[in-house]
Amino acid sequence: MRKCVATGEMFPKKELIRVVRSKEGEVSIDLTGKKSGRGAYVSKNPEAILLAKKKNVFKHHLEADVDESIYDELLEMVKKETKVEG
Repeated sequence: MRKCVATGEMFPKKELIRVVRSKEGEVSIDLTGKKSGRGAYVSKNPEAILLAKKKNVFKHHLEADVDESIYDELLEMVKKETKVEG
């Protein structure tokens, strides 16, 4: 179980998306969940991602500047996944 940084809810690891900061300070989305670096998890829920963007939670958790494109990319991924399941 992992905690969503936006909502504070606990979810199985598979229901979350990991965002990671490398040693070089580069922030990226980690689809494998195995990249080395400091990670933070967000729920595969558009509301949670929008809340994370509003609060800029990844900046706090990863201790790095996070480009807005990361949040946009997360939203796109979740929307595509929702369409596939629905």
